[in-house]
Amino acid sequence: MEPETTSNIVRLNPEPVIIPREQHNISRADISDNALKVLYRLKNAGFKAYLVGGAVRDLLLNIKPKDFDVVTDAHPEQIRELFRNSRLIGRRFRLAHVRYGDEIIEVSTFRAAHHVAGERHTEQGRIIRDNVYGDIDEDVWRRDFTVNALLYNIRDFSVVDYFGGMQDLHASQLRLIGDPAARYREDPVRMLRAVRFTVKLSFKMHPDTEKPIFNMDHLLTDISSARLFEEFMKLFMTGQAHATYRQLRHFGLLKHLFPDTESSLQAGNNVHFDTLLARVMDSTDSRIIAGKPVTPAFLIAALLWEPLNVMAEDHKSHGLAEMDAINLASDAVISHQISSLAIPRRFTRVSREIWALQSRLKHTRGNRPYRLLSHPRFRAAYDFLLMRSESGEDVLELVQWWTDFMEKNSHLVAEPAKPASKRLQRPGRRRKRRFHRG
Repeated sequence: MEPETTSNIVRLNPEPVIIPREQHNISRADISDNALKVLYRLKNAGFKAYLVGGAVRDLLLNIKPKDFDVVTDAHPEQIRELFRNSRLIGRRFRLAHVRYGDEIIEVSTFRAAHHVAGERHTEQGRIIRDNVYGDIDEDVWRRDFTVNALLYNIRDFSVVDYFGGMQDLHASQLRLIGDPAARYREDPVRMLRAVRFTVKLSFKMHPDTEKPIFNMDHLLTDISSARLFEEFMKLFMTGQAHATYRQLRHFGLLKHLFPDTESSLQAGNNVHFDTLLARVMDSTDSRIIAGKPVTPAFLIAALLWEPLNVMAEDHKSHGLAEMDAINLASDAVISHQISSLAIPRRFTRVSREIWALQSRLKHTRGNRPYRLLSHPRFRAAYDFLLMRSESGEDVLELVQWWTDFMEKNSHLVAEPAKPASKRLQRPGRRRKRRFHRG
């Protein structure tokens, strides 16, 4: 159980285990030069400085970290004075981003335990400010999992372990710090993070960490749709989408990200839907691992394909033409989806085009096929049709026709459009903000 007063924090915190340099595998050669610059400059200025979080965990697992975070007892203004190439960000808690070209080293100040910040800066229980600084013994309580609470001390190159994170690493085990139910209540997104790290690291979840998820998933309804979209990107767009999807369904969490998708899977109206999702996710994972460009729009089109079909068929049964039915269903499905997950319009627009083209691909006479070849989403729509066929939908004959037609007219096929997230803006021009209207 977490301590209730500042004095109890020190008393109840375990004495950290110091693992000297000769007893661990972290080498400075594997740490970003820019992260080392930050650590050394803080140390030379008389401050404490530690590498923390996922970077330490990954280095111990011989995985190349994607980014490096630093914690220190220097306050944000002091960090700003030391690093002219930094800027302070955040309202609830200020931290510094130190920029070296394209790399950003995030530097945060030791914080006090949550309840201390809450007592001083809350309104009706909601934390409105979190700039309550503490020391390293308090700050480690803010970490979520034991394997994410390991610190690398630049002074003597040791690893500092407060919660048995090294043992959990060796056991390939993910375990929450403190009382799991209290930690999930504190931040329900930790349930999604537990799934993500379990899959990413190929770990097993500690029983005490796993058990509360089945009864506490409803807390995710209080999380903003914008934050859930950020989590969606981390869950599905990092190369483990298929395994993550299975785990989310196992814990009953998918319905908080894609409620209509989960409803369709539960209803079982289309036996091919789950197979389609698995096929699309396997393809997405393979492309990410191979370093090929991907866009979440293709995956979103697959996740909402069955809900779209059910609604479109209902519209058609009431006399609406197929394309009109698809467009009307697209509006309704997207509008309902963004209430749970704030998907940017640049992605939903592409998903809509892929859906619309599934109908247009049925027209193989006259000049229509030639016009479709030049459509910027044609290749994505063809790939989607192919995966529908591979999942068992009765569209194999149509796939074969288009495959032959493409081979004969390969010079007419448009280059695949770049993923929306990769598009570059013209220098010196600011893009107008466009709000999603469903």
